[in-house]
Amino acid sequence: MFSHGADSAHDAAGVSTGASGVPTRFVWPYGGKRVYLTGSFTRWTEHLPMSPVEGCPTVFQAICSLSPGIHQYKFCVDGEWRHDERQPTITGDYGVVNTLCLTRDFDQISTILSPSTPGSRMNMDVDNDNFQRTVSLSDGVIQEGPQRISEAAIQISRCRVSDFLNGQTGYDLLPDSGKVIALDVNLPVKQSFHILHEQGIPVAPLWDSFRGQFVGLLSPLDFILILRELETHGSNLTEEQLETHTISAWKEAKRQTYGRNEGPWRTNHHLVHATPYESMREIAMKILQNGVSTVPVMFSSSPDGSYPQLLHLASLSGILKCICRYFKNSTGNLPILNQPVCTIPLGTWVPKIGDPNGRPLAMLRPNTSLSAALNLLVQAGVSSIPIVDDNDSLLDTYSRSDITALAKDKVYTHIRLDEMTIHQALQLGQDANSPFGFFNGQRCQMCLRSDTLLKVMERLANPGVRRVFIVEAGSKRVEGIISLSDIFKFLLS
Repeated sequence: MFSHGADSAHDAAGVSTGASGVPTRFVWPYGGKRVYLTGSFTRWTEHLPMSPVEGCPTVFQAICSLSPGIHQYKFCVDGEWRHDERQPTITGDYGVVNTLCLTRDFDQISTILSPSTPGSRMNMDVDNDNFQRTVSLSDGVIQEGPQRISEAAIQISRCRVSDFLNGQTGYDLLPDSGKVIALDVNLPVKQSFHILHEQGIPVAPLWDSFRGQFVGLLSPLDFILILRELETHGSNLTEEQLETHTISAWKEAKRQTYGRNEGPWRTNHHLVHATPYESMREIAMKILQNGVSTVPVMFSSSPDGSYPQLLHLASLSGILKCICRYFKNSTGNLPILNQPVCTIPLGTWVPKIGDPNGRPLAMLRPNTSLSAALNLLVQAGVSSIPIVDDNDSLLDTYSRSDITALAKDKVYTHIRLDEMTIHQALQLGQDANSPFGFFNGQRCQMCLRSDTLLKVMERLANPGVRRVFIVEAGSKRVEGIISLSDIFKFLLS
């Protein structure tokens, strides 16, 4: 039934009981009721039962201590012989396909699996807890490439993250102490954004005392749209009207103007919120599915939900902080945490030269006009954009929340967006006495492509951080961007 053409050299390389054995994890991630493992290391005579992974009933695993070298193996799933098509395989003389496992360097590799071996693959992606690397055979020489993560490890990690989030509720996101600022819908727009700037908060829930409910959120996007409206020829909204123009009136005008638009900035007719009894996973999915940065966590004892108590503003960064804190000291339970981010299908990367499907990253120059920057933020539907020099080296970043700095001393009434540069706009929010000057890099969260996923996640878990820029070592040339939503779409897909 099995091909033994490549096994003859391994008659002695079976399951090892000595200290020289290499612990090797075998994974079958495709479901089944009963799954067994057999291979050259059992001389194809013994079938080893595989156990479901805790929390992942469709993923089975078995750990064996093997002698060094290359082994062939196969799975028996509910009585049917199967091989893992996503792992390296070899086809024998009779067309039987077996999966290959390389435990570690072995002197006879070049003779057992040379380029002339019938049916052998020239590139093998090996899944092993102690040995994960890409092996290529060229002229009988083994060459190592960048580490890669297997689909099985990704699925196991996703299951465990989902199990953790399903076991935590909105109550677990509440801080020990803190404040949540809400704004009345009858406040003037100008005063509202001044409050956001003075309090150092990007978003505030809106309270309608007549209805006894929270009815929406005021965010930097509203200020951006207002400033663009002021710059538009023939605008019906003047600077003077901002003194008396209420949030409620602006929201209604915004709904009529932008409510029918498609895309990430379309308005919602109801406030997306969560209760403290909902799981963290449900809260994260609400944020992702509605394209918002935060959802209020509210509780009401009234049957109609009126006069709710505002407990917290939940965000993806807060949920990510809980994930990092829980798994940081047990990364073995989450295999992907120690993987370099460049080996994980995650984020947006600068396209390779000649890639016809590649899309360039949105980036700004320091002398870009504020008007162009705001337009790009809205059109790209992103929270921040990197500011780079002529070599695409990272200097700083401009985010939507930076726009509230223009509310200080009513600066927006004295400038034109198309005449002010990004450099000048950011200086408004900087401490004039700062010894580091403007481009000090403290606002930018950077990582290298070789940094682990855990390091990127910990950076994104910091309050106010929505995106991490992946840069080249030394030159700080931007190579990619990983956002909070990228992390959660990857983990919860």
